[in-house]
Amino acid sequence: MDLGLRGLGVLVTGGAGGIGTAVVRRMAAEGARVAVHYRASADAADALAAEVGGVALAADLTVEVDADALVPRAVEALGRLDVCVANAGAWPSEDVPVSEMSLERWRATLDANLTATFLTARAFLRHVATTGSGSLVMVASTAGTFGEADHADYAAAKAAISGGLLLSLKNEVVRTAPRARVNVVAPGWTVSPMTADRLDPADVARVTSTMALSKVATVDDIAGTVAFLASDVVAGHVTGQVITVAGGMEGRLLRPPPPAD
Repeated sequence: MDLGLRGLGVLVTGGAGGIGTAVVRRMAAEGARVAVHYRASADAADALAAEVGGVALAADLTVEVDADALVPRAVEALGRLDVCVANAGAWPSEDVPVSEMSLERWRATLDANLTATFLTARAFLRHVATTGSGSLVMVASTAGTFGEADHADYAAAKAAISGGLLLSLKNEVVRTAPRARVNVVAPGWTVSPMTADRLDPADVARVTSTMALSKVATVDDIAGTVAFLASDVVAGHVTGQVITVAGGMEGRLLRPPPPAD
């Protein structure tokens, strides 16, 4: 099915990461021209941009001046900007319960995820106000739905994106752009460079015990859903929605382990 993305300008933040790379490639395969945002992964972003015929743009999205400048730079580089995928974020690998979590870590995680998404959304919606249309897809996580012990900072940031931020933005954007849309994709466990070393067979068995589908998502599973939401052709009347890509995950064990002998 033609998603109607051919010829459109698309900005993907965190575009050189695992999910970001898959989104960039999927958008390019649909015929869009893509700006690959990165903060530190210059070589990977440059190579990916060359692969898909796009452009690589550097910015620290926790810095207001950088974030404000990224969207105008993408417009200049692409000639237009119709879709923004706010994918940039960071999951701190160290397990730390709230009782032991430093304020420094809390603030850093919220900045890397929530603040970066807020600043990206703000810049894109300012652009949408001048064009009258656009699609913003923000990437959250099932951690924001079910929580994540020892990663409450990350869970709180993602919950804010898929809750209050999303539901506020979808109402605000139509004041200046009546057909503009804002949605969220919430991945569950996904095989990516960030998680590959944490998903041995025992881990896979554990995490899929909460899922109807006994598999861990691939980055292409996430990218396909992002492309769907970006499309005015197939999702033109979808806004303010969270699509969870997690194999039917629930907050309970669907396949409890057998009792020990």
